[in-house]
Order: sequence, then structure tokens, then C-alpha cells
Amino acid sequence: MCGITGWVSFDRDLTTETHALDAMTETMACRGPDDRGTWSEGPAALGHRRLAIIDLPGGRQPMSVRTPDGTVAMVYSGEAYNFTELRRELVDRGHRFTTDSDTEVVLRGYVEWGDTIAERLNGMYAFAVWDGRHDKLVMIRDRMGIKPFYLYPTPDGVLFGSEPKAILANPLVRPRVALSGLRELFTMVKTPGQAVWEGMREVEPGTVVTVDRRGPRTRTYWRLETRPHLDDRDTTVATVRELLDDIVRRQLVADVPRCTLLSGGLDSSAMTALAARQLAVQGEKVRSFAVDFVGQTENFVADELRGTPDTPFVHDVARLARTDHQDIVLDASSLADPAVRQRVIRARDLPAGFGDMDASLLLLFRAVRDQSTVALSGESADEVFGGYLQFFDEGARNADTFPWLFQFARHFGDDSDVLRADLAKSLDLETYTADSYHSAAAAIQRLDGESDFEYRMRRMSHLHLTRFVRVLLDRKDRMSMAVGLEVRVPFCDHRLVEYVYNAPWALKSFDGREKTLLREATRDVLPRSVYDRVKSPYPSTQDPEYGRALQDQVKDLVAGPDHRVFELVDREKADRAAHLPRLANQAARRGLERTLDLAHWLDLYDPELDLS
Repeated sequence: MCGITGWVSFDRDLTTETHALDAMTETMACRGPDDRGTWSEGPAALGHRRLAIIDLPGGRQPMSVRTPDGTVAMVYSGEAYNFTELRRELVDRGHRFTTDSDTEVVLRGYVEWGDTIAERLNGMYAFAVWDGRHDKLVMIRDRMGIKPFYLYPTPDGVLFGSEPKAILANPLVRPRVALSGLRELFTMVKTPGQAVWEGMREVEPGTVVTVDRRGPRTRTYWRLETRPHLDDRDTTVATVRELLDDIVRRQLVADVPRCTLLSGGLDSSAMTALAARQLAVQGEKVRSFAVDFVGQTENFVADELRGTPDTPFVHDVARLARTDHQDIVLDASSLADPAVRQRVIRARDLPAGFGDMDASLLLLFRAVRDQSTVALSGESADEVFGGYLQFFDEGARNADTFPWLFQFARHFGDDSDVLRADLAKSLDLETYTADSYHSAAAAIQRLDGESDFEYRMRRMSHLHLTRFVRVLLDRKDRMSMAVGLEVRVPFCDHRLVEYVYNAPWALKSFDGREKTLLREATRDVLPRSVYDRVKSPYPSTQDPEYGRALQDQVKDLVAGPDHRVFELVDREKADRAAHLPRLANQAARRGLERTLDLAHWLDLYDPELDLS
């Protein structure tokens, strides 16, 4: 896991642009605290920051291979979980390796197969190859979009990086955000390719982008496709288990300390239990970590989303799986700390609006990083297996919008309500969301003979797996890499995603509950309490001190000198929310969080805002 960046300029010699390349590379220091490297030759320059995971002494980057026709150089972020098999195949084809790293396997795989190496990889990855044999840059991103990857076309080439901050560090780029970017910022629709910053784009998941003197071209090598599912219930459950066992085995491979992130829900509990069983054969114990809040378990108040606190279930799993477990307990002052909020914004490059859930994730990862370098997470199981409330809500099933937005409006309100009225009118977020939804829904293939109900559920699954999951994967990557922690996501293995996606809803929920296939496939390793537990989302603090701290900070913002945030936020609304005797609902708290996020973002990045 690393940070990559680079610059291709066909009209100049980039060996003279070391200062700009160094500046771009250093923005990725948090992603790669162990090493740095740069490489340049003619029109190409590559930068890399390394988090060493496999072959600690041998995996330095940028990595290059000299051929009779020119140099092939690469910067790579991620993990190829099938690198051992690919290495054997390449050795059989005559390649000779000088390291034990998966990076060299991917590089020599490109030399052998070109950009079709993408179809052969199992893993999470974003990498760029300068192919000096043909004077072209090839950028490849993993199928599910686990690893971030951004590009910025220029008149004579392209800039790229793991995060926008790397591109923004180049003097060619102005940090500018127009209405189209703000629309993406204030909706949770994850428009493919949209990067918020003007002129910048995402390399879309499952694509290869090639840049040469003719400009950029994109090839899609993977998309989520509809296929008939022919297996019966027992075979489907058994296949899910076989896949999970193989996926966890592959993702436990590392030359550094590993652990699991354990929430006490079905997803992380199943993953932790499977990892514990596999490592026990090798005489090892799994380390597990969970986040908690001071007094949360003792004073927990159930609501429509969260019926139970996590900690008792976490401890049940830790006892049964015999993990070496630690709770990371956070208090309200830490969650509301402006320095933590600034670090969250810097990590994400945007005011993403997740509030205390981003802050707690960053603080959890920081504590985990003190003891482990790799963590396995249960992220994405809800999207794969159908775990969210909206999958079981008739209103959400039939809504003419993204189903998670239907649920968010019900439970959290609308944090875009903090915006100035004139800006809200210009943004017209309702139309933007509707257009995005209809575009996404139109791309979904319907199986011949599929019933209206089964197609509705397929549509919900597809939208979650191609839009919503990317929001959460980006969040998980940014918060973890901000502290140099590699988080792996077993439930995003494309083989599992493809198989479960095509299982009909009648199989995914054959007992009428959420994630039935996952529950049944792992029932032998789960405590009964977790097997029976109802889905509970990532935890949020219930401590009223957190809300009061937010109010105090917004009061200071309103009372202070004019701040740029009031170009976006309605000052009177912010003042009213800051003086409420108590925050009666999530919407009020989220409005305060959004206001503070925007203020910190404007302070840190000073973007030019085009609100016309």
C-alpha cells in the first residue's frame, strides 16, 4: 500500500522538473511513511511513497525494467493477492525476478501481457506504467475502486496521483471548484469520474486509461454484469463459504503485523472468525480492535438505526475466536477536536460530511497503527449481501431515487439545508440527484424472465455496488492511509461480488433477514448472539458533550471576522443551530459538522469558488 503520483508532458523534458515532482510526491508521505523514490526520463516523471508490506527490503519504487526497445517503469499502490501464481507463470515464460515483491510481478506481468494484466489480477490496486517502448502512460485501477486514483489532463499530457492533493501540488493546477463540483459534494451519488476539483477526474474502477501524444483513451476491462444463477440454496451457501475461506487466506499474507477491525456485526465478526481459524492452524492468534465511546455501552439509547451497542457483541466474538482484543475508547473532546477535524479534511481533500464517524475512524486507525500495519475490515458486506435497512423498506425499494438517500432523509435530515438560499437554488441538488439516478439505473441489465420484484432488488444491489460502496471505500482508504495503515476489504473480492450479485433476492434473504447467505455460510464460527443480531451501522457517539462542543465552535465562527465559509453557508441558520438549547435531532448536528468541515476545508485549501 502506497501513494503514487506522476507527470507526463510530451512537449518538455521532465528531468528538469524535479522540484515539482518532489512536491507532488511529498503530499503522499502519509500513505507511504517507509520510503520515497522518484524516476524521470524524457517526457515522463514518476513519484512514489512506500508503506512496506511484502518483501520489505526488495519492493522499492519506482521500479523499472530495461528492454531492448526502451524502459518500462511503474509506480504501484495496493496488493495483488494472486501474485504468487502469476509469478510462477511468468517464470515459466522466461522472466527472472530480482525481488520477492508483488510489485515486480505486476511490472513484469505488464511487460509480458501489456494492459491485459488488469484482467489477470486479483486484488486492490492503482498503478501507472510509463512504457518507453511506445511513449505512452498506462493507468489501471482495480475493479471495485478500492484504491483511489485521480488524473488531470493537460494540453500536452497528464498529471496523476493517488489523491487530489498530489495533483494540486503541481504549479499547472489551480485549486478551483465550480457548481458541478459542489453538487457532487452535497449529494451522495458518486458520479463515475467526478472528482469535485475543476479539471480533475477519477480513473474509474475497472478501467485502463492510456495517454500518448494523441491524448487519453479509456478501456473498460470489468463491469458488474447480469448472469443467470443456476446453483441451489445449499450449493450457493457452500460456494460463498469456499470463496470466503480462499479470500481471507490470500488477504492474510503480509510480512508485517496484521489485525482485524471488529465491530460485533455479522460482517466483521465472520471475517475475524475465519481469520482466527486459519491463523490458529499456524499457531498464531488474531489481533482485533474495536472502537467505543466513553460511557456508550452503559448509557446506550436505542433508536431506529441502532438497537444495541456494539461492545458486548465484540467481546462475544473475541472470546469465541480467541483473539488478542483491544477496545479503542474515545471521548467527546477528542472527537470534536478541531485538529482532528483538520486532519480528516486533509486526508479526504474534501469536507465529506461524515462528522464524528470520520473522526472516530481516524482515531481508531491511529491507535491500531501503533501495533499493526495491515488490518482486515468487514467493509462492503452490506452492499454485497443486502444488509441495509433500505433493502427491506418498501418505500426505498420503490423510490425513484438512490435507496440510501431515501433512508438518510428519514433518519438524518438534509445537511445541505445549511447552504445559503441563493446557492441552494443555483445548485438545484434535487435535479442533479434525479439525473444521476436515472443515468445509473439505465445501465443495469435485466435478466430474461426476471420478475419485477427481483429486478427491483437487482437494481438496488447494483446501485449499492457501483455507487454507494465507492463512497465508503474512499472514506476507509483515506482515513487509514492518513496514518499509514493498510486496510484490506475481503468482501470486495470481485469473484464474491459477481457470484452474490447474481444470486436472486429469494436466495440472498431466504429466511426474510438481511445477509442470510453470509450468516449461513459462517454460522459455524459465529457466537449465537452475533448470528441473531440485527444490522447496526457504524457507531456514532451519543454523548451530548460532543454536540455542545460543535455549537461552541460554530458560535466562534459566527462571532469572528467574516469567514469564507459564509460564501456557502447561511450565517443566520448557523447561528440559530449554535444557540439551540439542545440538538434535538441528527440533522441539526450534521448541519454544524458540515459548517465546520467547510470552514476547515476553505482554510486548508483556499479553493477558488465559481458559484456562477
